[in-house]
Amino acid sequence: MADMKKIVLASRSPQRRKLLKLLGMKFSVAVSRIAEKNKVQTTCSALVKENALRKALDVASRLKKGIVIGADTVVYVGNKRIMGKPKNLPEARRILKILFSSPQWVYTGVAIMDVASGKKLVGYEKTRVFMLPLNDKEIAHYHAKVKPFDKAGGFDIEGWGSIFIHRIEGCYSNVIGLPMAKLCTMLKKMGVNVLSLVLMAVILTGCSTEYNLATQQQETLMYTSEREVALGDSVAQAVEKKYEVVEEVDENERVKKILDRIVEVCDRKDILYFIHVLDDDMMNAVSLPGGYIYVFKGLMDKVDSDDQLAGVIAHEIGHITARHGVKKIQSAYGAIALQVLSTEAGGDVAAGVNVALNTLFSEYSQEDEFEADRLAVKYMKKAGYNPEGMVEFLKKLQGEQKKDIRPYIYWKTHPNLSKRIAVVNKEIKGSMGFRDYLNLIGE
Repeated sequence: MADMKKIVLASRSPQRRKLLKLLGMKFSVAVSRIAEKNKVQTTCSALVKENALRKALDVASRLKKGIVIGADTVVYVGNKRIMGKPKNLPEARRILKILFSSPQWVYTGVAIMDVASGKKLVGYEKTRVFMLPLNDKEIAHYHAKVKPFDKAGGFDIEGWGSIFIHRIEGCYSNVIGLPMAKLCTMLKKMGVNVLSLVLMAVILTGCSTEYNLATQQQETLMYTSEREVALGDSVAQAVEKKYEVVEEVDENERVKKILDRIVEVCDRKDILYFIHVLDDDMMNAVSLPGGYIYVFKGLMDKVDSDDQLAGVIAHEIGHITARHGVKKIQSAYGAIALQVLSTEAGGDVAAGVNVALNTLFSEYSQEDEFEADRLAVKYMKKAGYNPEGMVEFLKKLQGEQKKDIRPYIYWKTHPNLSKRIAVVNKEIKGSMGFRDYLNLIGE
């Protein structure tokens, strides 16, 4: 049977190995010896397909049987400029600055070859990536944590680099180096019974449609509340390994008291809510699927009142009640990571958790942010907090935004502050002032 054939990955990329592991397949690695072409003669798609096929053919020539997977990824920034793997840190810095300057296209070619029969399939995927600009200090901070030399463009979207992603249009795993949906389709055509195809079918048959009180829409959900809580629990454990939880009684009681008042009036009561303060001067807050909220000490130190802090917490509860987090992961990475997170699969769970964690720390869509803000105002009013505190805090963030402070701050994961202030003011007052109108229609 084809699914019993040996699978060989013709790549040394650790990112591609992680992605293949998520499929539940057993495979070996054999690095191709060919020199990659890095100049666009016709199109980027033709270039990556040719490189992927040459890699697969080279490895196949050394085997008697098996299925060989070749892949090649390039980052394209216009005017036929290909961003390859940087050779040193100065080049890595230069490439990053180019990538920040305008949206880029990530192309990945995939070639699959059955050694015994000679049958081969070749395809490609492309994804558009929009990145936030970084200053020299932030780039240095990033390179202190991430070695860029084995990545096209020197950028790791699945790790620390995800925090700088503004928006992605297309396949998320393609940017990591292997378009999983495309690969699964091609493997299926080659007669390979990929385990994840069966798992995804199980997930999809478990979809349910229900009315979401928060969004006021009928929604088809891939995951039940029980599975969403399991997902959040896995990611919460990773967060608390990464950051130290503050044990100070007063601060924990303060956020818990606010949380309880808002949860009492929120639109979702089928889960338990948890909140913790993290001991880091990062000015940030994050919510996880299933009811987990984390507020960083750096943000706690900036609020002047419980009303301001309630605005932050209510906003994160809004994301949870609208199920933005689980939808975001599902949209970014598909069913594969979610399935891994809902199993008890040891090391593969860690890979999926890392993907989910970094996805949740990256930017929400503008629509999700506005919806969470509107829900926050609603919950604050019902809970007896002054929603003007939320406006005060957003304005405070605008002031902080002008300072040269640490990266990974609240407005990089919760952007469009002027527009958010306009939306919040409209929700509070029922109408929009002229200045808010200008902010909403402006950049």
